[in-house]
Amino acid sequence: MSARNRTVIEKVNDAFARNDVEALLSYCTDDFRWTMVGDSPIQGKDAIRSFMAAAPPEPPHFSVDTVVADGDFVTCIGEMTMHTDGKVVPYAYCDVWRFNGEKIAELKAFVIRTDRTAT
Repeated sequence: MSARNRTVIEKVNDAFARNDVEALLSYCTDDFRWTMVGDSPIQGKDAIRSFMAAAPPEPPHFSVDTVVADGDFVTCIGEMTMHTDGKVVPYAYCDVWRFNGEKIAELKAFVIRTDRTAT
């Protein structure tokens, strides 16, 4: 199961990089829960669509440095940049994806700004 789940997360990350919300959600359960640690969770596909629609139009640019797949979990560690107020802001992240059968049921994202002076 771990190898299949890892492949699914690679496809999800590709959809995220293309800002293709529907492709991303096609791999998720209807009650998918996304928690950006420190913020309130977002639950359900419609809520995710609304959240993504309110995000900046340019998706984050990210790299995945480490992937660990074990059972129902896939963890991705990497770096990303996001455009905020006309500036490129760097972050480090750790995404913990949990599967329920064939679908992703939950994402817990730990995101930390790494350089407060980036422009």
